[in-house]
Amino acid sequence: MENTLTENKKGFIPLIRRMEQATIVRAVRGGLVNIIPVLIIGAFALILQYFPVEAYKTFINTFADGFFQKLFEMVNKATFGVLSVYMTVSISRAYMKIKADPDAVSGGAVVSALVSFFILAGVDLSDFGLENMGPKSMFLAILTGLAASALYLVFYRLFSRRRLLLFSAGADGEFNRMLSTMSPIVAVVVIFALFNFIVCTIFGVDSFRSLLASAFNAFFKIIPEGFLKGFVFVLLSSALWFFGIHGSDTLETVMQTYFAPGLAANQAAVAAGAAPTVVLNKQFFDCFVLMGGCGATICLLIAILIFSRSRARRGLGFTAAFPMLFNINELMVFGLPIVFNPIMLIPFLTVPLVCYSVAYLALSTGLVPLIVNEIEWTTPIILGGHSATGSFAGALLQIVNVGIGVAIYLPFVKLLDKQSEETQKREYETFINYFRQNEAALASEKITAFGNIYGDFAKSLCADIKHGLKDKIVLAYQPQYNYEGKCVGVEALLRYDHHVHGIIYPPLVVKLAEEGGFLAPLEEAVLARAVADKDKVFEKFGRVKISVNVTGTTVTTPRYLQFCKSLADSGKLQNVPVCIEVTEQAALSFSDDSISALASLHEMGFMLAIDDFSMGQTSINYLKDNIFDMIKLDGSLVKGLSTHKNCREIISSITGLAATLELTVLAEFVETEEEREVLHEIGCDCYQGYLYSPAVFLK
Repeated sequence: MENTLTENKKGFIPLIRRMEQATIVRAVRGGLVNIIPVLIIGAFALILQYFPVEAYKTFINTFADGFFQKLFEMVNKATFGVLSVYMTVSISRAYMKIKADPDAVSGGAVVSALVSFFILAGVDLSDFGLENMGPKSMFLAILTGLAASALYLVFYRLFSRRRLLLFSAGADGEFNRMLSTMSPIVAVVVIFALFNFIVCTIFGVDSFRSLLASAFNAFFKIIPEGFLKGFVFVLLSSALWFFGIHGSDTLETVMQTYFAPGLAANQAAVAAGAAPTVVLNKQFFDCFVLMGGCGATICLLIAILIFSRSRARRGLGFTAAFPMLFNINELMVFGLPIVFNPIMLIPFLTVPLVCYSVAYLALSTGLVPLIVNEIEWTTPIILGGHSATGSFAGALLQIVNVGIGVAIYLPFVKLLDKQSEETQKREYETFINYFRQNEAALASEKITAFGNIYGDFAKSLCADIKHGLKDKIVLAYQPQYNYEGKCVGVEALLRYDHHVHGIIYPPLVVKLAEEGGFLAPLEEAVLARAVADKDKVFEKFGRVKISVNVTGTTVTTPRYLQFCKSLADSGKLQNVPVCIEVTEQAALSFSDDSISALASLHEMGFMLAIDDFSMGQTSINYLKDNIFDMIKLDGSLVKGLSTHKNCREIISSITGLAATLELTVLAEFVETEEEREVLHEIGCDCYQGYLYSPAVFLK
């Protein structure tokens, strides 16, 4: 068993990773994510249109001449009704983004994909209906979105090398950019048109999509009636969904031909005073197999909400939960996604088949009455099972099937979590190495606005940090000593404990908080946590001052002043010496309002310090109004004591100035006794650094 697990780890997981990195999979997933807003709007419109309560249905169909019914139907047609069109565009854009060709015009790929889709879907120009534009043509959307975009890129590059791209002398650049797409677009459209023409001529159908439907009908004619036909129907429907094909719609003709008449047969038997005899009908699949939608995904939803460690996955689950109660699961299928997700293939196929088999056994043996009542396909579980069979046994059967389904999905949800965490860790390592190597250059850039993998990861990490401000902020405390070796203070250093990556590089946390617009709440959380830790600090280091860093952009804002005032008024600062260290990530402006704000902090009982003090113009300006109590030397000056002789002179000048102004000077990054002695000689008698202690976490 252990050898098998080892082989799976070496073989299956790496295979999944390779598949996930494939351009096709990345493009499909990217395309699905981009249409999630359309799915959300469409799902709720569908629920409101088919909500399974008779009084409600009567109201929306009669009020104001059916105004609400028409409204919901309009939204449904504009979303799910043309879902494949959205998907074609979205996948084409995702594909071109992955390829990132700086020369090819991505709009040309989208046009190529759309025209190709309409050709294969069999659009009748004399009667432009929505029949072939919705979920039933999702496979064509994926096919054309990928294939047409790839062909477009090939032709664009080929024609560019051969100088065959169209160009108009004297026209502006934007016009010529779009004109250059004409040749490759025409080439792609001709290829798809010829392909569709050949298919239609050979097989006598009106489109490639029609060929698929005809093939399925012919296939089911040769399958024996009974359990096997239903089993194959469920298997094929689920398999089609996995590959992005709307299985229920694709096999709708099969359903109407072989299964739907079963309900009428049972109702006729009951009306004649006989017992019903048909096990399989449309309501059987709706109630006991398609619980929550294809793949019995209500089971997957429960497994995710209860057991998944992924915040993003649980968030998707909460968003998809309400539509899935009414058996509308496009959000889960396309948002997770299940489509082209190798981890979910086994349970997505297995759970419906097991549910089908258990239900077939229960109904065929009489444990549960045969279905004789017609119900809406949007009827929730339990209610649906009871209404269809007229017995609580039907509801109990649904509960049993859900329990079995959750048990089957559970290990795969955990595997999905593990695989996602490993992927996130690899992405984090790549991202953090990039950030560290380019930290200085990125100071003036907005990483979350980057249109690449770094920008995507930064946005995701930024959202995680914002979400965890209340419970993921932890502080490490580095003690500060005087020359006599007495601890005189501690600096509270920000640490963010991410649920996957552990402690995040602090400068990155501050950078993302600034970009995400929650730097002030972050700095407030740090101050509040430092004050809350006072008893632990005093127990470890004695009754010393606690220093907290705050940026110049935050410290003088009305919001931060109000926060500090609330702390002071609450009595939490009583007998707690707190020093606010103003960092120079953003220069502090010295207007009258700023000076007044700093003076207010003094009045509340806070001490003030200047962090990273040097002989620069900004630092000197901080001393003019005699507001600060302490200055902390720029770490580069201390580190340069042994290699740059001028550092000694600069520090000596600072300590002399500080003595005149009656300010305390503290040196950071003191690591050797030699550095301490030199600093003492030139007037600095407070130290912080590895010579005494690294930053420590308090239990």
